[in-house]
Amino acid sequence: MTNLYSRLEACFPDDRNTLFVKLAGGETLSYGEAEAASARYANALGALGVVAGDRVAIQVRKNIEMVLLYLGCLRAGAVLLPLNTAYVACELQYFLDDAEPTLVVCDPADAASIAGLVGDGCTVQTIGGDDGGTLPALARAQSGRFETVACEDDDLAATLYTSGTTGRSKGAMLSHGNLASNALTLRDAWRFTADDVLLHALPIFHTHGLFVATNVVLASGASMTFLPEFQIDAMIEWIGEATVMMGVPTFYTRLLADGRFTRELTAHMRLFISGSAPLPADVHEEFRERTGHAILERYGMTETNMNTSNPYEGDRVAGTVGPPLPGVSVRITDPETGAVLPQGEIGMIEINGPNVFRGYWRMPERTASEFRDGYFISGDLGFIDERGYVSIVGRQKDLIIAGGFNIYPAEVEKAIASLPMVREVAVIGLPHPDLGEGVAAVVVPREPVGADAEALLAGLRGRLARFKHPRAMIFVDSLPKNAMGKIQKAALREQYRDRFQGEPKTAGRRAPAEPALQKLRSRDERGRGSRGY
Repeated sequence: MTNLYSRLEACFPDDRNTLFVKLAGGETLSYGEAEAASARYANALGALGVVAGDRVAIQVRKNIEMVLLYLGCLRAGAVLLPLNTAYVACELQYFLDDAEPTLVVCDPADAASIAGLVGDGCTVQTIGGDDGGTLPALARAQSGRFETVACEDDDLAATLYTSGTTGRSKGAMLSHGNLASNALTLRDAWRFTADDVLLHALPIFHTHGLFVATNVVLASGASMTFLPEFQIDAMIEWIGEATVMMGVPTFYTRLLADGRFTRELTAHMRLFISGSAPLPADVHEEFRERTGHAILERYGMTETNMNTSNPYEGDRVAGTVGPPLPGVSVRITDPETGAVLPQGEIGMIEINGPNVFRGYWRMPERTASEFRDGYFISGDLGFIDERGYVSIVGRQKDLIIAGGFNIYPAEVEKAIASLPMVREVAVIGLPHPDLGEGVAAVVVPREPVGADAEALLAGLRGRLARFKHPRAMIFVDSLPKNAMGKIQKAALREQYRDRFQGEPKTAGRRAPAEPALQKLRSRDERGRGSRGY
């Protein structure tokens, strides 16, 4: 039996009363309680007509019930489809139409609108609200025993949608074997044991928070403190009970901005891990000076889970993502010819290993085009040094990573260009002291009256999730173009690269876009899935 749940269950503590999760409110959940709850969810799925291979879509605020449902899906052989909680209805419609889930789980407040998006044969259930939701209530009425469905390594465990810079979103199909291999590899590489306590403040609708953080805890019989979101006061309060923290670079910049985050506060910690976006070298060095800890940076993607990692023992080099993980092969190729390049030369990063996904849902031709000789073509450019450490120097296209979230310029440009006051627009990512990158829209208005940042932002509400909204609107008379009429985004990035410098760092919350806009009112096809989610 190769079901991911069975692999994880074999690593659970013999004493099932051992703590698995502590919630921010102080409530706890043991391994035995999680085991019984996952069985109840698996039985509830069966009661709703979900069978092995069916998709279960879920869009709810971070909640331990979602983790238990994930485990129930694994046990029942269902395919989990976690969706970003910021997606609005018009974005959700595509995912639901494409994936054709048998069950959609949402917040009670969204149930009516979600019901209007699904077709016949799809049931809508809820998690959350004052009464906990309909699905937890149904699960509580089920048996706490369930015989986990046998699966092959290639059977799907989850589908995560990832966008490109052109075209529609793609569903990356992750198998039981993909997730199991990565969890067990990371457990060993990062020296996780049953004595560890993970401080979990990540979202759980993507790879980093759900598959990396949660699966590694389960694979080591460890425990975690489960916070609903990153909030600086809560991080300071709970870090004293943790031994490990996983975060995106923005977490670390915000912790460093707080005077309470000291060497004494972190003296007991074993490991800090960063991913989902490049960690600035100056943050790495400042963190080491402040705490005495060197952040361990790794590299992963939606389609591959984790590929490389700086070592647990040995040099954690700022600006690199370390050597390939055991069992993973990374090569650098010429982006045009596919020829493997010599050590030290910059080219396309390609990946092969048991962690690499099975392909894109219902896109066989697209899947075939993304592989070369069994290697997945990442879309990231980098090189491998003499020690075998991988460094990422850029992205083949213009993907923006802001605060750990992937934002695709083409999608934002399409939404802005649809507004009547806009003649032309280019969306770029610019260095941001807090988020790593901030979204900026360089806009040519149809008329001078169209140079109204607030009006443009108002027009985007309901069209795009809030994290995709530009933090700066830069109004110009024309956009730079080459002889072929292509907008020269590199020139725009260079011209406006200092636009966000001097912005305040926000302590534990995402600053709204509008204040930055007040300062800017003068006229002044191979994107990849979340480098790692």
